[in-house]
Amino acid sequence: MTTQLTHSARVARGGTAADSAAIAEIYNQGIDDRLATFETRARTAADVRGWFDGVHPVVVVEQAGRVIAFASTSTYRPRECYAGIAEFSVYVAREHRRSGAGRMALEALVQAAQQMGFWKLLSRVFVENTASRRLLVALGFREVGVYQRHAQLDGEWRDVVIVERLLRPRDG
Repeated sequence: MTTQLTHSARVARGGTAADSAAIAEIYNQGIDDRLATFETRARTAADVRGWFDGVHPVVVVEQAGRVIAFASTSTYRPRECYAGIAEFSVYVAREHRRSGAGRMALEALVQAAQQMGFWKLLSRVFVENTASRRLLVALGFREVGVYQRHAQLDGEWRDVVIVERLLRPRDG
């Protein structure tokens, strides 16, 4: 993946397995904060290394040589007919939230996914995560609907908004 975006002292680039520890640290903050994922088990660098499958883009945003945000894709469904659709996630280190790092990561991920031939990105967002929902709408994602009582987190049912964005085909 050749996508690289720069903004002031920040750069968005394709992630590598060498970024796994930094990505795990940021993801674990998201797990602890209970605002962005149903996951409750902390991830290790070894867990994250498995995300680098050569098919699903992972991008990071660096500032002063330190990873401060990431956006990743993963398999939507295993059936062949869905091979061009990827689920995505975006996470930003606590001290860099609301600074534009998440926007930069997601913009780079959209480009990278298009380059890899994906035609759609989708995700589920907690209904109360208004900052993420605003960002997604600003970047062209559409709120499709709400899954009610999608799963439990800490013993409480949570609803999620389904979001999607159609990507331009590689041929334009």
